[in-house]
Amino acid sequence: MENLGRGSDPSPEVGGEIPPDGRPPGPLPYEGVWRFTAPAVDASVPQARHAVRDLLIRQGVPVSDELVQGLLLIVSELVTNAVRHAALLSPVLAVEVAVGAEWVRVSVEDNHPYRPTALEADHGQTGGRGLLLVREVTRESGGVCDVEHTSSGGKVIWAALPLTPSVV
Repeated sequence: MENLGRGSDPSPEVGGEIPPDGRPPGPLPYEGVWRFTAPAVDASVPQARHAVRDLLIRQGVPVSDELVQGLLLIVSELVTNAVRHAALLSPVLAVEVAVGAEWVRVSVEDNHPYRPTALEADHGQTGGRGLLLVREVTRESGGVCDVEHTSSGGKVIWAALPLTPSVV
């Protein structure tokens, strides 16, 4: 993940380039990448959510309340999935927040090799819709999300949302 939080492209392959809009080559005050680890336990879900919220406030990221709520829901769902489904093989998870000039990207990484898929909604079940929620919140915000394998054999699930929400 070498993006370093610059540019408008949320994918990790692109970064550090001067955008054609002519803004200065240096990062804006709120741009950057922050990463923290947490144990794969239930208590890490609210801790990750609060850490991301506090980071956005502390850095002065220009996000609407609606976008913050979407990001926090995404973080909650992704950390919950890592705790519930990967903890046996991955006792530690990592949360990363990357903020660019026009987008914010949150990701959760674990060392479990299983690549999750979004299940179809089953009205009789009370769980199992986390990735559907992530995908829908991301889509409604005009963002993108994906799952990628890591070089260590695990996976990282990420969602990038524009700082200025698009109209869908």
